[in-house]
Amino acid sequence: MAVLDVAGFVADLKDHAVEHGFHVHDERHFVESYSLRQTWEVDLHPEEGCEGPVDLYLSLEIDPRVLLGFEDAVIEVGDDAEPDDTFHFPLSFTWALPPLAHGPDLLLLATDLAGVGGRDLPLDVSATDSYPAATDAPERSLRIVAHQRVSLIGIRRGEEVPCDTLEACLAVSRYLLDQAVGWLD
Repeated sequence: MAVLDVAGFVADLKDHAVEHGFHVHDERHFVESYSLRQTWEVDLHPEEGCEGPVDLYLSLEIDPRVLLGFEDAVIEVGDDAEPDDTFHFPLSFTWALPPLAHGPDLLLLATDLAGVGGRDLPLDVSATDSYPAATDAPERSLRIVAHQRVSLIGIRRGEEVPCDTLEACLAVSRYLLDQAVGWLD
């Protein structure tokens, strides 16, 4: 008996993202054959950014030990109760931009994005400078990541990722779309 519908949760997450102004491009499901660890990935961006350089990747990681522990806890407490809310899956939001001709100051960007994402969506900002040729100027690729935890009890109850989280992700995506114009020129 399956006590959790992870595929249904991912489908609901995509629908919920669309309701908040995102356009879904792709979905992938990976299963590691040895450990049975799974990853669900969804590619999306703001509706107005179809032609833009900003992509957002959602990634839900399923650890089979956590899933099996949750199933054991649900069976142990029976149908009339719920286990403790100690079982969670990591959910990551990763923004990526192409190499930028005029990359931003990372400290300034991290400070600006902290205000956009808010306290509930802490963001890690990083960059990679690459040199296409020894005589070329560096090109900066940005990567912004936010990590959240999804409660397995919440998934079982049919709860969605909070609207505030998706709204903050949309605000970050739109901010990056607006700024990318200057960074790409």
